[in-house]
Amino acid sequence: MITLRNLTLRRSAKVLLDNVSVTLNPGEKIGLVGRNGAGKSTLFGLINGSLHEDSGDFSMPSQWRLGQVAQDMPDTDEPATDFVLGGDTRLMELRQALARAEERHDQNLDSADLGMAIAHLHSDLADAGEHDAVPRAQSLILGLGFRTDELYQPVNSFSGGWRMRLQLARALMCPSDLLLLDEPTNHLDLDALVWLEAWLKRYDGTLIVISHDREFLDAVTNVTLHIERQQLTRYGGNYSAFETLRSQQLELQQSAFSKQKEKIAHLQKFIDRFKAKASKAKQAQSRVKALERMEKIAPVLADADFTFEFKEPANLPNPMLAIRDAVFGYRPSAEDPAGSPKIILRGVSRSVLAGQRIGILGANGQGKSTLVKTIARDIPALGGTITEGKGLNIGYFAQQELDVLRPQDTPLEHMARLARELGPNSGESSREQDLRNFLGTFNFSGDMVKQTVGTMSGGEKARLVLAMIVWQRPNLLLLDEPTNHLDLATREALSMALNEFEGTVMLVSHDRALLRAVCDEFWLVGRGQVASFDGDLDDYQRYLLDESKRLRELARVESAAGAQATQPAKPEPAIASAAAEARPALTPQEQRKHDAQQRQELGARVRPLKRELEQAEQKMAQLQAEKSTLETRLAGAAPPSELAQIGRRLKAVSEQLLKLEERWLALSGDIDAIETAR
Repeated sequence: MITLRNLTLRRSAKVLLDNVSVTLNPGEKIGLVGRNGAGKSTLFGLINGSLHEDSGDFSMPSQWRLGQVAQDMPDTDEPATDFVLGGDTRLMELRQALARAEERHDQNLDSADLGMAIAHLHSDLADAGEHDAVPRAQSLILGLGFRTDELYQPVNSFSGGWRMRLQLARALMCPSDLLLLDEPTNHLDLDALVWLEAWLKRYDGTLIVISHDREFLDAVTNVTLHIERQQLTRYGGNYSAFETLRSQQLELQQSAFSKQKEKIAHLQKFIDRFKAKASKAKQAQSRVKALERMEKIAPVLADADFTFEFKEPANLPNPMLAIRDAVFGYRPSAEDPAGSPKIILRGVSRSVLAGQRIGILGANGQGKSTLVKTIARDIPALGGTITEGKGLNIGYFAQQELDVLRPQDTPLEHMARLARELGPNSGESSREQDLRNFLGTFNFSGDMVKQTVGTMSGGEKARLVLAMIVWQRPNLLLLDEPTNHLDLATREALSMALNEFEGTVMLVSHDRALLRAVCDEFWLVGRGQVASFDGDLDDYQRYLLDESKRLRELARVESAAGAQATQPAKPEPAIASAAAEARPALTPQEQRKHDAQQRQELGARVRPLKRELEQAEQKMAQLQAEKSTLETRLAGAAPPSELAQIGRRLKAVSEQLLKLEERWLALSGDIDAIETAR
């Protein structure tokens, strides 16, 4: 277990934790929460050994293996799969040891002893999971949103956010007893976030995670540590349970404080009244001592809530947008003007009405940001028409919006420039004091309005962008991942402001609490199209997990077939393509009928296979649990008289498990082949 006893922790002269004590038990999933700057990352530094306590005691088991995400940006031409595989430090050490031993063996050095050592190393490698290491690494990579054609691309060919995903995959690849994750969802889309949640739920070590994502914390944690005013308080339960318990504690504390104030006032009144009277001096003095001995209950100093609101739009055109047969994508680059355009979405026909609250869903790379950028006029449509309602005024929060801010300018200079651009017709005052007052409502007070943006945190920059959007008085809000740098309090404020906004909202976000609170309908972007999604976020999460499972199995099959990559390609796809080209065109009605018939046929073929697949998964889980129990007993928990029987049962279970795994692979391949052929 991890133990902090009477511990004090400082950063420079600032005390972050003062004489705190807490115990964390093996296997617990802990959410570490608190305001920015409270000391969460510093506590991580204590746990991973990069910092030491200033006083008190800190202890954790010396044999525990630690997994954590490296904070540096990886810059290597190593293939993505090999980079992630390197996270399994035990496997890498054994591989290197085997390579050295085999080299010595080839040189005929100490061959007798080396032969035994090599045999042991091969056995150790098998125990460390050498046989399925590559599929495990690729499963992590695909789960975090990469495509199968990116598995062997160099790490330094990816952008910064994607490299950090690879760092996360590398940390998950590491066999660990304790896993530390600091804001792991910051660079993830909703599909990757849902996959990560499922992975962490299966993780059997101790987890400590810092996150500002309420639903993520609720899904993966069962203990909450709260840092506030240099104290560390443990709560049983996830984040929602913590909020409830803390609220109850604050109410009790406030009630006790109020009662104590009344008692103090009563004692003080007696002292003031009788301290000058000789006959009452003794009683007055006893009251003074009682007052001094009284352990003062602190008042509930509620953190200043951050709130803001979007102003009432000047007008509400209806429809706001009419999109007809539009094609979205990117024109040829300036370096290759004769090249072909990159089409992401085609045949898009949608209407956006006044007052709608639309959540835009879709797996990574399917075109969500492309859709939003085109509507925001950042890039032109490649075809079709996008008709804007008269007086449409768009407020756009882009993923890269923080980079658009000028690092050398201050918030006041940003607002003054915006006020000049909008001119007097905006209806807003451009006087410096009015701009200061406005920025104050976004927690930019005092000298902060003259602090250069380049020195600000990501959360402060995001608040400035929100302030600039509010100033523009939009009637359509396009928000592309607006919460990436926001803490829980600011996310809550954004949610409230969006709910009170009278215009239209189109939102891309991996923050499910925000999507649930704000959106009442969803669009699904995928496979080159934009369609309504008939379901809620829970339905969408199930859809994403099914897709993730399919991609992992595809990677496993492709990895197994890697040795045959040099063989000629099978002719079936070309034949199928030729057959498709020769097929006569169908009328829309015939096409719908044909598609419906195909879906029925597909369902009839796939349904029994999926049923058998599910049964196989259940049986595999049972056998795996039994195998783990038997291995534990064989390692010493069972009496010697039962060892032979346990060994025989373990062999039988292992053989059953192997056969079921092979059947599972075959079924998955058959299902994938049927669905792909469609």
